[in-house]
Amino acid sequence: MIVRLLTILAVLMLGTQAIAQAPLRLELSEGVIEPLPFAVPIFQAEVAGSEQMAADISRLVAEDLIGTGLFRQIPASAFISQHASFTQAVAFADWRAINAQALVTGAVTVNGAQIIVKFRVYDVFTGTELGEGLQFVGTTDSWRRMAHKVADAVYSRITGEAGYFDSRVVYVSETGPKDNRAKRLAIMDFDGANVQFLTDSSAIVLAPRFSPTGDRVLYTSYESGFPRINVLDVANVGRQQLTTQPGEMAFSPRFARDGRQVIYSLANGGNTDIWRTDLTTGQHSRLTSAPSIETAPSFSPDGTQIVFESDRSGNQQIYIMPASGGEPRRISFGEGRYGSPVWSPRGDLIAFTKQNAGRFHIGVMRTDGSEERLLTASFLDEGPTWSPNGRVIMFSRETQGVDGASSIYSVDITGRNLRRLATNGGASDPSWGPLQP
Repeated sequence: MIVRLLTILAVLMLGTQAIAQAPLRLELSEGVIEPLPFAVPIFQAEVAGSEQMAADISRLVAEDLIGTGLFRQIPASAFISQHASFTQAVAFADWRAINAQALVTGAVTVNGAQIIVKFRVYDVFTGTELGEGLQFVGTTDSWRRMAHKVADAVYSRITGEAGYFDSRVVYVSETGPKDNRAKRLAIMDFDGANVQFLTDSSAIVLAPRFSPTGDRVLYTSYESGFPRINVLDVANVGRQQLTTQPGEMAFSPRFARDGRQVIYSLANGGNTDIWRTDLTTGQHSRLTSAPSIETAPSFSPDGTQIVFESDRSGNQQIYIMPASGGEPRRISFGEGRYGSPVWSPRGDLIAFTKQNAGRFHIGVMRTDGSEERLLTASFLDEGPTWSPNGRVIMFSRETQGVDGASSIYSVDITGRNLRRLATNGGASDPSWGPLQP
């Protein structure tokens, strides 16, 4: 990914007077360049007793930005100006001297259970503020969300893209040996914090999928001995089950954009097709009818098309068809087998799992199948899911061997910044939810 700071050449060649007209902006495209240096002084505690909360919030803001691979934090030991007050004028010359290109300042007030977080973002070289200062109000229990919201705003103002830090991931938590592994649904913040379990380990659960608003989760359960699709309400952990006939197996569900329709695979009599169900009316519609296996459907962001995997050509490949059904169009033509396609929220790319020459990969391609790029390679990588802004992909990775463990990783869509998510125990099948309201 090219991270091109528009003010860099002006600083090197023309000096600070000429750059007053060039705003700070990271342009994201192909290639690799040094991350942008930024500074986050510890946020000011505006009332006594807020000091620790202010330190924790400023630390988490910095961690969010560093985790993108686009930013490099300047350590406090290098600071010349300490910026002790949120309202004081910024000594931009002091920050330029240590090569800070962006500066984030903030203040925190804790009143009982309430917390108020204010912040500002500055372009150091032009000596201007990026946007207007904002504040977020919440409870002390939600301080991490306040920090994520600040980081989202900073990220957005510098890159021009929406952020993704104030979001959650639903996944399968795994414990026990590989031949007797207990699995249950869990939900966590995008960075692995605040884990909450949604089911117990009495039945195998697979492939959880967030609703577009993040209030519900679809998943496949083997509670009855056959795969069945459940819809779980995240807030009260209540659930309903999609109605199927005896002998039918339903799996690989996903929500439509409106959150009312669900698409999934239904196996009956040796044939597996894609179906759609209206959760309000219970009406079922069959979308494919080929004598082959069609599975892992995913809607386009505008809801007009469905991407899915099928072996109708002889091995697993990726196809696209209208959301109402109709003749599919194959888009994958590389070597190997393709599966678990997922449409980017931007609508421009499709992520997928690829198996070729004994290795598994997470890759992306254009919606017409062009410009295929493999982002990862390992013993077993599978199940991609997109960040809310379409910039980052999470997926499952399993290590080789009898005791092989599953973990959740993330990678930028350029293949850079591969990171393992910190989880307590094994984790697989992530589904990245939307930004929280």
